[in-house]
Amino acid sequence: MKTLVVFDFDHTLVDDNSDTWVIRCAPEQSLPAWLKNSYEKGRWTEYMGRVLSYLRDQSVQPDTIRSVMETIPFTDGMVELLTFISQSKSEIDCIIVSDSNTLFIDWILQARGLKNAIDSVFTNPASVNNEGCIGVQCFHLHQCDHCPVNLCKQKVLSDFTENQANSGIHYQAVCYVGDGGNDFCPVKVLKETDLVMPRKGYTLEKLLLKASSENVALKPQVVPWSNGNEILEQLQKLVQQ
Repeated sequence: MKTLVVFDFDHTLVDDNSDTWVIRCAPEQSLPAWLKNSYEKGRWTEYMGRVLSYLRDQSVQPDTIRSVMETIPFTDGMVELLTFISQSKSEIDCIIVSDSNTLFIDWILQARGLKNAIDSVFTNPASVNNEGCIGVQCFHLHQCDHCPVNLCKQKVLSDFTENQANSGIHYQAVCYVGDGGNDFCPVKVLKETDLVMPRKGYTLEKLLLKASSENVALKPQVVPWSNGNEILEQLQKLVQQ
């Protein structure tokens, strides 16, 4: 029986938003108003597709984007936490569920030598086409009314644990680490033996506090965090159970 750790990426593993970090590649590190104003709520991935097309039109090469993405800072303690996880693969499985994209996450993890800590990444597929433009697609279709059109993290988590169970892999506990509003949906399927760790001062913590004040029945233990060392401490306790 292993422990499953589920990470969000932006403002969790890394201490910024990888999608907005890429704007540093744009002329004067800003986007034109028409592009900023084209965003529609719940359709961030489509918006990012337009941002990446704009960067191509400005002759920004994928290698330049990669170099910039590799400079995004990790949140305090997260490198140490992922290093511990990479050394504990007999006891821990670790996945990322993120609304970023495959290229950004791969580049960032690879630059720090941390890819071995992660067993699977569930995020929007991205690739470089023949014209040198990074294209990004929605991760999946889903029926959840509470999540962005491209990604329901609850569905990802449920599908993953079901597929693992069908392969004979069961988890004694799930430790879910996140910060944003789209991290609230998967918390609803966590059990009493599981742990949800919201980043202090961010949206997920506020939603969990609101749910508690309204007596919404959520099962997992809630332990807020401000750095990776606090998560490591909780993870070590789970592994030792």
